[in-house]
Amino acid sequence: MTLTAYLAADGFLDQLVAELGDIDAVHGRLVLKSGPPVPAAWAQNAWFDVQRIAIDSIADAAAKLRAVQRNWALYAFHLHRRAALIEAKLPVVRPKPLVFPQPAPTAPLGSWTLLEERTVLAAARCASPFRHGEARFVEDKAAPPNRAYLKLWEALTLAGAYPASGDLCLDLGASPGGWTWVLQGLGARVVAVDKAPLDPRIAALPGVEARRESAFALDPAALGPVDWLCCDVVCYPSRLLGLVRRWLDAGRARNFVCTLKFQGPTDHATAREFAAIPGSRLLHLFHNKHELTWIRLAD
Repeated sequence: MTLTAYLAADGFLDQLVAELGDIDAVHGRLVLKSGPPVPAAWAQNAWFDVQRIAIDSIADAAAKLRAVQRNWALYAFHLHRRAALIEAKLPVVRPKPLVFPQPAPTAPLGSWTLLEERTVLAAARCASPFRHGEARFVEDKAAPPNRAYLKLWEALTLAGAYPASGDLCLDLGASPGGWTWVLQGLGARVVAVDKAPLDPRIAALPGVEARRESAFALDPAALGPVDWLCCDVVCYPSRLLGLVRRWLDAGRARNFVCTLKFQGPTDHATAREFAAIPGSRLLHLFHNKHELTWIRLAD
């Protein structure tokens, strides 16, 4: 029987278990579920076609993993010393942080864990191109006004699509301007909408227009077509869903990147409604907190 493993984002195991429903087992943050992969927004990574491999020794474990492929990432939830000794016999994998907008890695990277002393759980293919889904970048600690820019960097990298020079981008809930900074840096024109002001350095960037108004009061017809609608506004997910549907119905935005911010209990019902929108992806980014990111790209 096919077995899939889902690695929960750190601190969000309960959300993943609730999302998956009927599961086989939980090992640390790793959730096992029989059957082919299912959508799991709260999984930071998914392991496909998981195999149980019987091993006789540390050397035997390393040899059997190397026989499958070269590059492996260890997720250790117990038996840490024995797992580390196996890892030491595998080729070293030390991915460097990406320099945005460098594309995501393409080299195959499997994941494994030591389930029992003589049993390895391994998957040669995983959903994320990053080790354990941890998308790390060479950070800019000077120019952006906050760390929210890392979420948009990660979302665009995973989408494999970026605003192009001359594109018109709408940044809703823009203050203090982290996402506007990213979009402008890619060469796009940006309309930044927020009741609060942008950081003066961001507002002064070429191609940035700041509007001190509510993102929810903005009429799609009044602005005209936009290439990217980006939204990191603080609101309940159900309210964001209404905003997104208004823009979808108007047909005025080609691409969407929006953050669902959960205030209090996780709103799984609204998350499912976002996931059901045709052509979209819902995922927990490495740089997300108690939130999910919804991405929908033009065909």
